[in-house]
Amino acid sequence: MGKAVFLYGREDARIDPFNLRDGRPGEVLLDVAAVGVCGSDLHYFKDGGIGSAVIKEPFVPGHEFGGFLCEDIEELALQRGSLVAVDPNKACGHCAWCSEGHPNLCPNVEFIGAPPFDGAMTQRIWVPQSQLVALPSNFDPLQAVMLEPLGVAIHAVDLARPRLLERVALLGAGPIGLLVLQVLRVAGAGDVLVADPLEHRRAAASKLGATRVGASAEDIIEWTKSEGCSLVVEATNSPLGFRDAVRTARIGGRVILVGIPDGDTYTLPAAEARRRALKIKFARRMGEVYPRAIELVASGKIDVASMVSHRVDLDATPGVFRALAENAPGYIKALIYPNGEREPGRTQ
Repeated sequence: MGKAVFLYGREDARIDPFNLRDGRPGEVLLDVAAVGVCGSDLHYFKDGGIGSAVIKEPFVPGHEFGGFLCEDIEELALQRGSLVAVDPNKACGHCAWCSEGHPNLCPNVEFIGAPPFDGAMTQRIWVPQSQLVALPSNFDPLQAVMLEPLGVAIHAVDLARPRLLERVALLGAGPIGLLVLQVLRVAGAGDVLVADPLEHRRAAASKLGATRVGASAEDIIEWTKSEGCSLVVEATNSPLGFRDAVRTARIGGRVILVGIPDGDTYTLPAAEARRRALKIKFARRMGEVYPRAIELVASGKIDVASMVSHRVDLDATPGVFRALAENAPGYIKALIYPNGEREPGRTQ
């Protein structure tokens, strides 16, 4: 019998025994190499759910992960022990949204690590073979994990469509915000003005290419002499994130909302947005972006390792949830290694 992290409800994460279910047709067994603690995982921990996705019974979180194959997969030319990433989004493939090329919006999705579907904060997991993502031979587990959040950032920037040298306001310098910052740079954005209340996150943003960093939206408003930016990307967990995005936007500007607010509620004075006639889009997960994510990491254009502040074993995970929920100093991105740190190609 193995073990796993279970979320029982609000602020209740435990390590419990875990009985691995039997595999189903079309599934492949993986030894979990590493798994990230995502902002959505924290919302399940802090709030007990996200909107209608409520924890009704204990489940295993974890949708950002990579694993080592427990068997050869001849049709994919992958050998036992190979490191792979996993796309957690299993869309139905036949609804209107899937047919229109938006599997991230599928209402019938089975998403690994979102209740009621168990995720990868355990030692072994069965996943559909169709959701495996083959990786370059020199990738490590950290890079495999970070492809999923990088994919979220790529999707957000795709929605934003930054113009060459356009000035951008970026609210939030957590893992997604720091990845968005880098993708904006690759996409040709100009000055990127970043706001985050945590000093260590501001320092990370500076190292990764932010033009200016401040503690709040007020700084961006001051820097732009109250004019705002024509493009704003919001990547916070604050109920005031939408409000601040509006306040830092230029008249006629665009706002991309990537963050999930604590409590699942925004506070927004309507006149601020209406009088600016803003174009507002919400980002939901990602589309088909893994090939670009792999290329950006392989080429060195995106640094995914610099924001990983903590690497822990499975037993330490409940403490990591608490630390991240409390914005503990120094925490940015935490990775869990359920089977210990292991190099690709080595079998246990």
